[in-house]
Amino acid sequence: MISFIVPAHNEEQLLGQTLDALQAAARETGTPYEIIVVDDASTDRTAAIAASLGARVVHVQHRQIARARNAGATAAIGDVFVFVDADTRVEAATVVATIAAVGRGCVGGGALLRFDAPLPISVWIIGVCLRLTMRLSRLAGGAYVFATRDAFAAVGGFDETLFATEELTLSRALQRVGPFVILSESVVTSARKARTHTTRELLAPLGLLFRRGPGARRQRADLDLWYGPRRSDPGDLNR
Repeated sequence: MISFIVPAHNEEQLLGQTLDALQAAARETGTPYEIIVVDDASTDRTAAIAASLGARVVHVQHRQIARARNAGATAAIGDVFVFVDADTRVEAATVVATIAAVGRGCVGGGALLRFDAPLPISVWIIGVCLRLTMRLSRLAGGAYVFATRDAFAAVGGFDETLFATEELTLSRALQRVGPFVILSESVVTSARKARTHTTRELLAPLGLLFRRGPGARRQRADLDLWYGPRRSDPGDLNR
């Protein structure tokens, strides 16, 4: 069985389409599955939407993506964990490729990321570079990461001392356990941060790492790109 684990904080705007796409993709493969939405301190209709669409809802109050994902894994009953961001659409081909990779002996991996429209040209260029970097470095983006239950347990899950880049740390840890692959198949994730933040704000986390070093990832402070208030996305008008 595959356990799809979706961490969510105030995701009423996009969660429905994420779950609809995930269910359609999973059903098309014919593989037994479950969907777990980890409602992390939401104050909107995130939990109600998840329940209405057949997902099992796990409630936590962490406001930390690593701990939310781990909470979902603790509740999961599948042999394979697939972590999907709440603003990401998954197609059947990606799920099929995931199952095939595990069947070949891979302990984990990720999928290539594509951003939805409208998309600033600068972000499109970043996306191309990101996909190339992922394939060369074998680092999975947080929008879609998978691992076998045994491998996930062996590395201790996501590092709960991290508030950012926890998926990169998990990728490296899984690579030490066994084969890790970045699939050629992709998922479509939201470019809302690129539409609602300035270039300076988008690059701020990199500047923080340069100034404070890797330890900056272990503090929520100044990581507003991920933990700050949600801004209204003009791209939602086109949905």
